[in-house]
Amino acid sequence: MLDLSGKTAFVTGIANNRSIAWGIAQQLHKAGAEIGVNFLPDEKGRFEKKVRELVEPINPSLILPCDVQSDEQIDTMFSAIAEKWGKVDILIHCLAFADKEGLTGDFSAIPRESFNKALEISTFSLGRLAQAAKPLMPSGGSIITLTYLGGVKVIPNYNLMGIAKAGLEMSVRYLAAELGPLNIRVNGISAGPIRTLASSGVGGILDMIHHVEEIAPLRRTVTQLEVGNTAAFLSSDLASGITGQIIYVDSGYEITGM
Repeated sequence: MLDLSGKTAFVTGIANNRSIAWGIAQQLHKAGAEIGVNFLPDEKGRFEKKVRELVEPINPSLILPCDVQSDEQIDTMFSAIAEKWGKVDILIHCLAFADKEGLTGDFSAIPRESFNKALEISTFSLGRLAQAAKPLMPSGGSIITLTYLGGVKVIPNYNLMGIAKAGLEMSVRYLAAELGPLNIRVNGISAGPIRTLASSGVGGILDMIHHVEEIAPLRRTVTQLEVGNTAAFLSSDLASGITGQIIYVDSGYEITGM
């Protein structure tokens, strides 16, 4: 049985009980890892309240604020991780954002500001978090991010996020090459469409899910917990020889043509 006892796992990007990040946190906890999570700070503390209430059953030892658009907040978060744990074995990156202008209309009409913000949050943040985590992985570790088919093929209404995910997948490869000599593995999971807070911004998401249920070899879409199981595997010694890869967890949809 997969065993992550004695491992520390920091999970970013939990928004609510439908979040893929929440499915991953649950499965890492089930495998025995000590969990830490972040929340996006806001003036009224709404996100913190939601995250704290949701993650209570897995008893995380760290719940930290961090907006990845701030280098200062990233450094402060990892300083707190270092103080509490002294190390981090597993880092889960589940961060993505694109505003309405980036997901609708003509791709060529996407505003510069929308483009830059989406790439900063969704793509650049992986490398920045990896840079901060590297000193806390002296004996190696596992870094995992979440991507989607729209990073390699055109998906209606995905537009700017497709560019962000393409950059994210290439970031996985460059980071794997950089960090491999330190025994730090970097991989991505390309999950099938799941109804989440993030995916609700993509027009026609329910149609996409129904299409996968009709076409995918397994004739269904996947769940957050199934993605979580793959993340737990990639975090474990069972995956010690795997790095720089994008693993599809999509009921086989990626292999289909017409």
